[in-house]
Amino acid sequence: MPGPDDVAAADLTFRTVRALADRGLTLATAESLTGGGLTAELTRVPGASAVVLGGAVVYATELKHSLLGVDSALLEREGPVHPEVARQLAAGARARLAVGGRAADLGVSTTGVAGPDPQGGRAVGTVFIGIASASGVHAVELHLGGDRQSIRAQTVARAVLELAVELGLGGL
Repeated sequence: MPGPDDVAAADLTFRTVRALADRGLTLATAESLTGGGLTAELTRVPGASAVVLGGAVVYATELKHSLLGVDSALLEREGPVHPEVARQLAAGARARLAVGGRAADLGVSTTGVAGPDPQGGRAVGTVFIGIASASGVHAVELHLGGDRQSIRAQTVARAVLELAVELGLGGL
């Protein structure tokens, strides 16, 4: 049975997708550590097809470059878990998942270390969420606790929250 936090998160997802739809805005995702979980969360809302253009699961580092245009020198120098990688993933999703020649209004990305082991000098629970829009691109750094499943779930919930904030909806 869902707990109060699950209901609140579900409500925020619903409000976020509805706000995007009401404003005629579209969204594209680029996911690494969440492996499609964010796109699944967004598309469970009825009417999400008017909002979510698509998503790219770019788990392999090379795909971050070849599919979404993340700078290969950046990936080689810093690895895939870095704020600039999150920003470039979000911008790449926005641009490359265009429909009819029109970029998505928003791009959102997730990259990080869910565990069980550190990666590239980054501790388990280090996560970056990228948000790209016509007004700019930014990344949010998180340091999450818990096991692999928990870190991934927390990342999805926080990405939805960041989208809500970007839309001026605030949090919970």
